[in-house]
Amino acid sequence: MDYVWLIPVLPLLSFLIILFTRPVIYKKAGIVGTLFSGAAFVGALIVLFSHLENGNFLVEGNWLSIHALTLTVGLEVNPLNALMLVIVTLVSFLVHMYSMGYMADDERFATFFGYLGLFTFSMTALVLSPNLLQIYFFWELVGVCSFLLVGFYFYKPEAKAAAKKAFIVTRIGDVGLLVAIFLLYWQTGTLELDGIFSAAEAGELTPAMITLTAILIFVGAVGKSGQFPLHTWLPDAMEGPTPVSALIHAATMVAAGVYLVAVMFPLFTASDVAMMTVAITGGVTAVFAATIALVQNDIKRILAYSTISQLGYMMLALGTAGYTAAVFHLTTHAFFKALLFLAAGSVIHAAHEQNIHKLGGLGKKLKGTALLFLIGSLAIAGFPLFSGFFSKDEILASAFSNGSYILFGLALLTAFLTAFYMFRLYFLVFSGERERNEEIKESPRTMLIPMMVLAVLAVFSGFIHTHWFGTFLGDWLETTPYPVLFSSIDAPYWIMILASALSIGGIALAWFMYAKQSIPRNWLYGSMKEVHHVLYRKYYVDELYRTVFVKGLYALSYFWSYFDRFIVEGGATAVKGLVSQLGKTGVKVQSGQVQTYSAVAFSGLVLVLLVIAALGGYFQ
Repeated sequence: MDYVWLIPVLPLLSFLIILFTRPVIYKKAGIVGTLFSGAAFVGALIVLFSHLENGNFLVEGNWLSIHALTLTVGLEVNPLNALMLVIVTLVSFLVHMYSMGYMADDERFATFFGYLGLFTFSMTALVLSPNLLQIYFFWELVGVCSFLLVGFYFYKPEAKAAAKKAFIVTRIGDVGLLVAIFLLYWQTGTLELDGIFSAAEAGELTPAMITLTAILIFVGAVGKSGQFPLHTWLPDAMEGPTPVSALIHAATMVAAGVYLVAVMFPLFTASDVAMMTVAITGGVTAVFAATIALVQNDIKRILAYSTISQLGYMMLALGTAGYTAAVFHLTTHAFFKALLFLAAGSVIHAAHEQNIHKLGGLGKKLKGTALLFLIGSLAIAGFPLFSGFFSKDEILASAFSNGSYILFGLALLTAFLTAFYMFRLYFLVFSGERERNEEIKESPRTMLIPMMVLAVLAVFSGFIHTHWFGTFLGDWLETTPYPVLFSSIDAPYWIMILASALSIGGIALAWFMYAKQSIPRNWLYGSMKEVHHVLYRKYYVDELYRTVFVKGLYALSYFWSYFDRFIVEGGATAVKGLVSQLGKTGVKVQSGQVQTYSAVAFSGLVLVLLVIAALGGYFQ
């Protein structure tokens, strides 16, 4: 544990080495980045086993002291962040290895691996942070890395726009988090997590303040985790390289929002309003994104909306007091979604196409990729005995046992839709015959091996927490040093049976429509054209934002521009002209002629005498 600081430092070193030796090492940057990320993963495993043996660990030191204000920095290892460390470093290591093949022909090869190292440093440092200030610092650095990686193909207008959009939209959420940090320090006098939780437990925070700060923290999580209504940046972020999508937008960065709510869970559980807000937002987001994914045609955008939907699932679990269920699904999702993105990248790398309607028949040409994509699809669909089957069942049980029956229904609907749209994607890409006869080769080993590792985890990671063999994950998470309430979920077996039936039903419907084609593919478009169009246009949320915010701000800007030009500047010009004219008139009066001055003085005297005569000889 004394060397846990090496875990974030190793990827930071890889970034610095690549940054300063980039022209020299170039292609060897992939080896440098992979070795350092692999070392960080080994370190995370050592820390995990050390925690299992020795328990929680915390070390802090003073960073800055100003009168009564003392800011600290430190490192903390507890069950939640020990698990996150392993997930982040493992996926990062596999993505580094995969990228050596995927990015081999890119002229900015070294720069890409430098960015990956910086991101891995930011994310590992974030999860090791023991206080809100440190979390916020690395939270923002993660956002900067996302901007750099999403806009990696900066010469493409779409990539530049996507990077700016990701940065701006997530900053909106981050403002909420920052305000919450200010409020918590104002009320408690500390930014330490244990200090904040102790203050909330001791009643130092009013119920209204707990609710307000929890919701503001959740606003930050909404931005980072792509929850409705701040979800619009995530699908556009698919303009970045596919390995970036696997690392940042499937397994790690977008999961940071879920991680933040899990870290602050003791604060959230003190407010029923905050918990309900999290649950409803998660449930709505899960169904909302799943319905959009039904009709999308880009392979990466389908997976992007799938990610939004699954993150909504996790938020739903947290909002219904399913702490273990959310962390469990965060773990399994990291593996099967990273696998799906990397497999999608393998397809794009081989066929140079992302439109699923132009990719049919690849199962015979990319047999390895097809099998691995199938494993990932079965896992996310919740097919029995795959990892997603166990974690989704835990979320459904959490919602049901909490009495949130409407949210439970939304979760069931999402499970069916997920199975359908994932196998729609699978059958359209890999089944049937390929019309074009261009040469398509399977991806190199550097790309296949990481996918194989993730495939094994997508199958077996669900067994770390089952009511059949043992709730190992849940029992371990209960050793957290913070006052997290773990509710024992004893769900009826019919939930598991119903969820399995919905999963299999979704797969079967997709098979009949897109493989056997006994049901017309364009059934939705033909029977409900308007509904299809609304889903395809993503409920017009982007158009709404463009009209209300973009065009609205343009209109407001033009209004104030014209107000400044014609009212403010016009008024100033009028006053200037009036003063100038008075000055010119005064200049004319001062002619220098004695006769004129005498005439004016005499006229003034006559005028005064006339006034006195009119007033009766005196002033009244």
